[in-house]
Amino acid sequence: MGDPGNFQGGDPELGEPLEGNYFGMVYKAGLVVPVLLGLLLMVIVFSFERYFVISKAAGKGNVDNFVGRIQGLLSSGKIDEAIAQCDKQQGSVANVIKSGLLKYKNASVDTRINTEQATIAIQKEIEEATALEMPMLEKNMTVIATLVSLGTLVGLLGTVTGMIKAFAALGTGGAPNSAQLANGISEALVNTATGIATSALAVIMYNVFTSKIDKLTYSIDEAGFSIVQTYASTHD
Repeated sequence: MGDPGNFQGGDPELGEPLEGNYFGMVYKAGLVVPVLLGLLLMVIVFSFERYFVISKAAGKGNVDNFVGRIQGLLSSGKIDEAIAQCDKQQGSVANVIKSGLLKYKNASVDTRINTEQATIAIQKEIEEATALEMPMLEKNMTVIATLVSLGTLVGLLGTVTGMIKAFAALGTGGAPNSAQLANGISEALVNTATGIATSALAVIMYNVFTSKIDKLTYSIDEAGFSIVQTYASTHD
């Protein structure tokens, strides 16, 4: 951004940014802009990290189709085949469902417990497995949510400092210093734009990932309910 080619006279310190040169304007936009660019980079990095983690949690195939196959195998009493499907699917959803299926299989051969006790045990096993998987899904979501507000606030701070410089140029005795006035306004607008872009990207990514996590949680609940109900109906 401090490349001499971005400024009049090839001087980054004394020369003004070339007309329409965004890099030169950012370079001249004050100390707040590097902070905003750092926040924007954080949003991008955490978004990629969450995307890969949540995609891995979903497994190798379509989650809805996987849950449908598990329900079909359960209704046919093919528990071992359902467990094999979990091994094939992998991911957090498959891990939770596999825990419930293994408990289902063990409860089916354990004659010491009745149906009610077994269903409670299966449900508890699914809940415990879900509790172990959820922190991984929700990790760093708080950071992205914080960046939504932080980007706006830091951008506003840069806007205020830019306007202070602009009004300082107007307040000088005699004719206003047009160069200082232009720099102040440019600083204010660059900070505003960067702050808005950071917050907008953060809120979009947060909502996208929250929706994906909710979908995975719903799939776990749906499959867990099917496991419990199937066991209760077949062991009455």
